Amino acid sequence: MLRVALTGPESTGKTTLSQQLAARYGTLWVPEYAREYLDQHGIGLDYTPDDLEAIARGQLAAEEAAVAEAEARGLPVIFCDTELLVIKVWAEHAFGQCPNWVREQIEQHRYDLILLLGTDIPWEPDPRREHPHLRQYFYELYRRELNGQLSNFAEISGPAAHRLEEACFLVDTLLGRVPDSILPGRDPFQLPL
Repeated sequence: MLRVALTGPESTGKTTLSQQLAARYGTLWVPEYAREYLDQHGIGLDYTPDDLEAIARGQLAAEEAAVAEAEARGLPVIFCDTELLVIKVWAEHAFGQCPNWVREQIEQHRYDLILLLGTDIPWEPDPRREHPHLRQYFYELYRRELNGQLSNFAEISGPAAHRLEEACFLVDTLLGRVPDSILPGRDPFQLPL
């Protein structure tokens, strides 16, 4: 079973795209645990390093539960609306450091494909979002981290319909299927990463 993660700065459409992909492929998606955790504990933007660690553990647990369910149902792929790189980037930005165990998990916990979502869609205000003017800064951090990890990742940008089409092309290729649509300049038999 393949794992595809969506990552990137705030308000780049990760949740929407992960839900669309799960619906398209008839499979599961793993929501971002941070929202659930912060809501349950009544925490606003005043989270602590301990909160980020709890969120990281909850995200891993939610993903493993989804993997077990998907495997039991014979599903070929799941989609994860975020991954631990988000925790690393936020911990380093907010507190100047990231717990070593989170770094180790990032190294050990590999995805078959990571979709890095671009900042070329409008910012949508949300009480959980903090940095509307730093999205491109964070985007560059994510890209640098993914390159440094030698992750199998692709950058996804453009309007919502194009993002979905691009992501489906990549997932179809990863699954060994001829994509429903061939994007200009794309070879349907090679993962274009």
